[in-house]
Amino acid sequence: MQLSHPQFARTVAPLSTPGQGLRVALISGNYNYVKDGANQALNRLVAYLERKGVTVRVYSPTSDTPAFEPSGTLVTVPSFRMPGRGEYLVGLGLTPALKRDLRDFAPDLVHLSAPDLLGHRAKKFAKTLGVPIVASVHTRFETYFKYYGIGWLTRVGERMLRSFYGDLAAIYAPSESMADLLRAQHMNDEVRIWSRGVDRALYKPSRRDTDWRRALGIADNEVVVGFVGRLVHEKGLDVVADTIAALEARGVAHRVVIVGEGPARDWLTENIPNAILTGHLVGEALARAYASMDMLFNPSTTETFGNVTLEAMASALPVVAAISTGSSSLVDDGVSGRLVAPGSIAGFADALAYYAADALARAEAGGRGLAASGRYDWDEINGAMLEHYRSVLEPAPATLPVLLPRRGATPRIVAAPATVARASLAASGS
Repeated sequence: MQLSHPQFARTVAPLSTPGQGLRVALISGNYNYVKDGANQALNRLVAYLERKGVTVRVYSPTSDTPAFEPSGTLVTVPSFRMPGRGEYLVGLGLTPALKRDLRDFAPDLVHLSAPDLLGHRAKKFAKTLGVPIVASVHTRFETYFKYYGIGWLTRVGERMLRSFYGDLAAIYAPSESMADLLRAQHMNDEVRIWSRGVDRALYKPSRRDTDWRRALGIADNEVVVGFVGRLVHEKGLDVVADTIAALEARGVAHRVVIVGEGPARDWLTENIPNAILTGHLVGEALARAYASMDMLFNPSTTETFGNVTLEAMASALPVVAAISTGSSSLVDDGVSGRLVAPGSIAGFADALAYYAADALARAEAGGRGLAASGRYDWDEINGAMLEHYRSVLEPAPATLPVLLPRRGATPRIVAAPATVARASLAASGS
């Protein structure tokens, strides 16, 4: 089999390894400057692709203080801080130097990871290369408007997303429930699954730590309701606060542990004054926190997959979650947890109270979730994504005019794990 890219008159050799010879350009609005589930998945994908012989070049805003070292070669895109959410950067688009760099790289395929300003401008330029353009869907951006008092813009947001995704070669959803929604919204005719995995060597029930609980002031016989995620209102923090208040009104004995950091931290301390906030945790510290909880509460309706849900399942926790994209594909209602109508405070309180009162029910649901989490292997999932790439590229068009890449000044780049270089803002362009 041959995968060809006629625009650059370069034929990919027959594959002796699954991705040998392929060249992929990844456009990301946040590849490593703030850690989240989306960029963790992208970095795992890039690392896997490079192990399989694919050459990947990533274009993203970068920070002088990245959250973690990136996988692959990362090229800095000029950016500015998002007003009101200064932890995030807004990519301005591809400068002339970046366009030359991308053209010289001669990708077989361009992968967009967000419908942001950078994504739109990169898509426009990628069309001039004559290569397939695909996108992965990581967040339900259209649901954000209601959390900031402008819910009337939801329909407008959906139309903008259709314009962005509609003419791409394929889009990738992380769960069947999200794929069903994208199809129902008519986002694209080619919706495929790129799921998510879990590191079961990291997240496991044996990391439960009674000393850690005691250090937080939690008695051995106290039941912990846990929440894990960025502390932003679109994660359903209002539902968390109202549900915990309902548990307290009912006299349900419990403790609340909240893992994460974000701009709504002060709001949470005011509205759930008895909660224990650990701040941002990673690695074994995060895995210990999961295993030391007794259940996970995830009321968010903005997720496309729900990494925290899967990590909790791998830690043998029952999960109480909203009936929404992501969680509906992970949680088996009444088996590994409970699925509740979004925003139903009474429904969430009922489910949490049930698990708080019954240790056997917690153990049974946690065991079922642990077993189900074994289906989510990162290498198998990313191997399926490589197959998706290959299916988009084959067969390639028979003939197209040959365009020789323009040579010229290139942006500063660095291969991980060295420090990422920053391209000059002065060179920015659309």
